[in-house]
Amino acid sequence: MTDKIYITLAVEDLLSEAILRSILRQSERPYHVLSCIGLTGFGYLRLNIKKLNQAARKTPILVLTDLDRTECAPILLREWLNVSPHKNLIFRVAVREVESWIMAHRKAFAAFLGIGINLVPTNPDELADPKRTLLDLAARSRKRELREAIVPAPKSTAKVGPDYNGRLGEFVMMNWDVCEAAQNSLSLGKAFRAIASFDPTQEGVPCPR
Repeated sequence: MTDKIYITLAVEDLLSEAILRSILRQSERPYHVLSCIGLTGFGYLRLNIKKLNQAARKTPILVLTDLDRTECAPILLREWLNVSPHKNLIFRVAVREVESWIMAHRKAFAAFLGIGINLVPTNPDELADPKRTLLDLAARSRKRELREAIVPAPKSTAKVGPDYNGRLGEFVMMNWDVCEAAQNSLSLGKAFRAIASFDPTQEGVPCPR
């Protein structure tokens, strides 16, 4: 049996965690998630990225953040970490938000919402505001329970619906195919290949088997 690859996740939110767990599972590599840290937006990740880079010497760490308004992923990495990342630090950036990765599996996402596939963007990495696009599509869903869960209520000050992460997370874990989605998202394809081909170094003390 192949040795497990023990790894820690560092993400912005619960939806990003669901996406990484789905990618790890679909990579068919022997990943074992030790813990997931962050979950409070990009601020924690940016503040602690140098510590995470050091910690990766002992146990691999997979970081996922959104590109948002930064020009490109290499610039974001240089701004956050002005040294070369350790080999055991997998640093991936969703262009421009993880919502673009979700919509990239167009057929499944259209079926999930009950809308025409022609409404789902063909190149979600090029969207200026993927979350806004996803909310607009969800508002057109013929499934009332999904609309109420994902889209904020009229006159609400909330940016998303009450079960935004929960319902989208269920979709990601149950219906989302990373290989299908990667055909429509260059940034997702790069992330998947990095995760699927990752070979951790033996530096530091390995986790007990």
